[in-house]
Amino acid sequence: MRVGFIGLGNVGAKLAGTLARNGVDLAVHDLDPGAMAPLLAAGARAGGSPAQMARDCDIVITCLPSPAASAAAVEGPDGLLQGIGPGKIWVEMSTTDEAVMQQLATRIAEVGAEVADCPVSGGCHRAATGNIAIFAGCDRPVFDRLLPVLTILGRQVLHTGPLGSASVLKVMTNYLATLHLVGLTEAFTVMKAAGIDPGLTYEAIRISSGNSFVHETESRMILSGSRDIGFTMDLVNKDIGLFQTLAEDLRVPLELSPLLCYIFAEAEARMGPRAQSDRIIERLEEATGLSILAPGFDPVLVDDEPEGRGHEVRPAG
Repeated sequence: MRVGFIGLGNVGAKLAGTLARNGVDLAVHDLDPGAMAPLLAAGARAGGSPAQMARDCDIVITCLPSPAASAAAVEGPDGLLQGIGPGKIWVEMSTTDEAVMQQLATRIAEVGAEVADCPVSGGCHRAATGNIAIFAGCDRPVFDRLLPVLTILGRQVLHTGPLGSASVLKVMTNYLATLHLVGLTEAFTVMKAAGIDPGLTYEAIRISSGNSFVHETESRMILSGSRDIGFTMDLVNKDIGLFQTLAEDLRVPLELSPLLCYIFAEAEARMGPRAQSDRIIERLEEATGLSILAPGFDPVLVDDEPEGRGHEVRPAG
């Protein structure tokens, strides 16, 4: 099976790298030729335009930073629509707007191809080790065709139902992760003000009911001072904005979500759109004059499962 991969950013390059390491017949494309170089050296081939990749590959995966970028890859002058057709599958792994996903899927279906929205969750380090989680929204026969590729990319693969369902679930999980991150910054700052060492606070959270995946990854980056999680302020604002818009469209009156959007919009305005998201701690450091660091703290992220073939997760019930 020939796979094309479009979008070699922080996450996309690592997902494509996992395919290359596992011997998949892989073509890659990115607007930045330099992003392609490591994958070409690992055995992938240059795929040319999205249209060319759609002609040459059985599956074309996109992993792009915004709904607009995905739309350009599909509908642009050399987009997927110029080459895709019956027997082919477009897999959207970007975190995107479900409405945009559906519009693009309709265009793809008109030329006889199949579509799946398959956003990933777990961060850059899990993408790099083939240990990421994948949501898959599509018809069951399409999912069954994709599963051999998806289980190379991720350890846990959840079929979420019809097209679009995965994108909706993904923005929810990113909202929760961002909420956890802000809660952790407040917890660390209050504990430091109370005279508790941040390293001790980390361990207390880790072994308690306050623990989370976000704590075991992003807290390590914060305390070590590296603060380079591979996810930027503009992407956070895109994701939590999609969740807030979804709630507004559904007329669900949220209280925490608007505050979260304000916090990160203010942080992006001050630090810049490409600032790392875990630098959000600096808002409280500046407000209090405290330094939330643990000297000598290891920034290595937790990876609780080694690379290997993943499996389908069956929903409860």
